[in-house]
Amino acid sequence: MALVGSYVALSKPLAAIFPVLLLAWLRFGIGGVAMLHWLKKPSEEAPLTPRTRRLLFLESFLGNFLFTLCMITGVKLTSAVAAGVILAAIPAAVALLSWLFLRERVAPRVWAGVACAVAGIALVSLSKNELPALDQAALAGQSAVKLAWLGNLLLIGAVLCESSYAVIGKALTGQLSPRRISALINLWGFVLSTPFGVWLAWRFDFGAVGAGTWVLLVAYALAACMWTVWLWMTGLKSVPAAQAGVFTVLLPISAAAVGVLVLGERLSTLQVLAYGVALAGVLLATLPSRVAWRVGRGPRT
Repeated sequence: MALVGSYVALSKPLAAIFPVLLLAWLRFGIGGVAMLHWLKKPSEEAPLTPRTRRLLFLESFLGNFLFTLCMITGVKLTSAVAAGVILAAIPAAVALLSWLFLRERVAPRVWAGVACAVAGIALVSLSKNELPALDQAALAGQSAVKLAWLGNLLLIGAVLCESSYAVIGKALTGQLSPRRISALINLWGFVLSTPFGVWLAWRFDFGAVGAGTWVLLVAYALAACMWTVWLWMTGLKSVPAAQAGVFTVLLPISAAAVGVLVLGERLSTLQVLAYGVALAGVLLATLPSRVAWRVGRGPRT
């Protein structure tokens, strides 16, 4: 999540040059080439069942394709503050879905960590004094309100997509290796985005793209499709989905850190406090309890 936040903050030049769906198609294509050797089934792994194939498709469709469309369109139609508050609900949504579908027992302390994570990121969003991304002057007041509601609904859809990504990923780690999951869902992402990518590429002037931008695109693609997915799936093998969801707060925190350290941005005192609350949620949900620590330590020798 920290790596995701970092490359999101540094990918603004790419989003300014490439259309979103073209950028996604190029990202999946570069990631697919890098992960070709991960597609081969290990000898000790069971063949894919119809249920596993469906889960792989849903993992890519919801977590890669639909999440991107819902989030980007939703942010365009509503305010940045509303977007931040709604997306802050991801840890709670992950915990709820893991309880409903994976039958995970979510401890009270994990729920408290989720609450801190949601409160911290929501407070960060509320502390921003940003105008709606929608061009209010170009629209009548009533239609602007309706579009803002549509944007909020799309962002709620993005929350459900992202939380489903965590829960389905947890189910997949019990059947496939993290490497193969990463490669297979990337392959589905490439298939889903190909019609849009080919259509946009036909009209795009690739000759105008500089060498530095191509280097940044390759680094972005490897981080987004390969490294971060593999790290996430490897962690999910041993961490309950509800706890893993709390770690999503590291995405906006690391993005803010890059903004401060690299881009020269500043944080207000309220924002620093809010990020502290969010980090406290991570610690609260993941540090071992005193009893568990004593049991894990065992007797002295």
